[in-house]
Amino acid sequence: MTSAPLLDARPVLVVDFGAQYAQLIARRVREADCYSEIVPHTMPAEQMLARDPAAIILSGGPASVYAEGAPALETAVVTAGVPVLGICYGFQAMAQALGGTVERTGRREYGQSDATVAGPPSTLFADQPDQQVVWMSHGDAVTAAPQGCAVTARTSGAPVAAFEDDERRLYGVQWHPEVLHSTYGQQVLRNFLTRGAGITPSWTSGNVADQLVEQVREQIGSDRVICGLSGGVDSSVAAALVQRAVGDQLTCVFVDHGLLREGEAEQVETDFVAATGVDLVVVDARQRFLDALAGVTDPEAKRKVIGREFIRVFEQAARDVVRAHQGGAGDTDAPEGEHPVRWLVQGTLYPDVVESGGGTGAANIKSHHNVGGLPEDLQFSLVEPLRTLFKDEVRQVGLELGVPEGIVWRQPFPGPGLGIRIIGEVTADRLAILRRADAIAREELTAAGLDREIWQCPVVLLADVRSVGVQGDGRTYGHPVVLRPVSSEDAMTADWTRLPYDVLARISSRVTNEVEEINRVTLDVTSKPPGTIEWE
Repeated sequence: MTSAPLLDARPVLVVDFGAQYAQLIARRVREADCYSEIVPHTMPAEQMLARDPAAIILSGGPASVYAEGAPALETAVVTAGVPVLGICYGFQAMAQALGGTVERTGRREYGQSDATVAGPPSTLFADQPDQQVVWMSHGDAVTAAPQGCAVTARTSGAPVAAFEDDERRLYGVQWHPEVLHSTYGQQVLRNFLTRGAGITPSWTSGNVADQLVEQVREQIGSDRVICGLSGGVDSSVAAALVQRAVGDQLTCVFVDHGLLREGEAEQVETDFVAATGVDLVVVDARQRFLDALAGVTDPEAKRKVIGREFIRVFEQAARDVVRAHQGGAGDTDAPEGEHPVRWLVQGTLYPDVVESGGGTGAANIKSHHNVGGLPEDLQFSLVEPLRTLFKDEVRQVGLELGVPEGIVWRQPFPGPGLGIRIIGEVTADRLAILRRADAIAREELTAAGLDREIWQCPVVLLADVRSVGVQGDGRTYGHPVVLRPVSSEDAMTADWTRLPYDVLARISSRVTNEVEEINRVTLDVTSKPPGTIEWE
């Protein structure tokens, strides 16, 4: 059982037609101070409208609207009187549903295009120039706008690049306003939300903290609850929020699974406890995790093993928590078959849910250990107060709750830890090698003042790969490591960070000199997509 998502009274629903950027649209809506949620295109119109949305945005998608099996748009979505904005595929599906014409013109547009704003006074393009750069990705085009819709923009490959109907509050653009390459894209979205839909922007991640606290308090009631604390920003903010809601009903469990970075266990036991005064239980499960991961090399299998072992450790910790609060050893008062602690807090974020294929009908890119990696026989109900938030929003909530800045701004670190940064089997020796290399990279990035400039910098050990090298005038046959510095706003998309050459040189020199088993340092220059931030 999972926690209910944070519900705004009237959300902006982003209908996902299989787009790369559905999550980015939702994020841009929130940047315009309007609460958004993503729903799959398979959700019946009746259910969408039952949410009483303030507006609906139809995302892009890879299909052609007239292709067999293409995602369908129920006409009721665009005729119910709810303000609607169609983007790319959503624009074409909307045009088709309203009686417009969509055709393959033979003039595809991918990447940067120039749009000309034309026609009558425009809601979408108010206070914008007549010429603007937009980001296109389409092979079909709307060649005739639906009746009653005024054509308000065109490009060389799209005779109807935008249309508007203020009376019915229906709007659409062929391009992607959510990406930064569309120079006035955010203003187009904001104009739709405020001028077209008439929404008063009032939602921010800061002022939602109190709402989250109340939601958690109502969900948990007087029950005891435990939190899996990793020391990262997500679990730390989740713990601080739940503690604000239920006080000493919360016990945090820190599992030292042996997959942590150098010094991380000590940091969790001092920094977070000192800042919050939370009740913390530390479980040494290093050997347990190593035993469970022995011989496992498949990335998905690793994540699921780690997720399973986390839960098994929490289940035992929950029994210990109950015994402690009952004043000693002995059986708990829990009925037969029922777990003594009902609730488990996790720092699950929206990108975790989306990448694990949850909630939107999206593909399972990789199972996050706290979403797709949970065992089927889970004996807890989950409290996931951050489940609808992006990373930057979580940081703002953390600051609002008084979580120390050193924790709030800590670079993201995956729940499965170094276990998914070793390509191959996870062993104690390999963990020790990677831990030393990772510490060197982090030290040099901090010394160069780059901690806030990059999103994170995974160091990946290619454990099953060897390369010939020369160290101390002798031949070596050591492991390569990969530096993966990335820049991102929310982890949904990312680009590799152009680190200064002198910083890269220092990292490479120190790693190959100080970590005997490594004789080669490489740099990953892949964006996301097509790559993901972590290698596994």
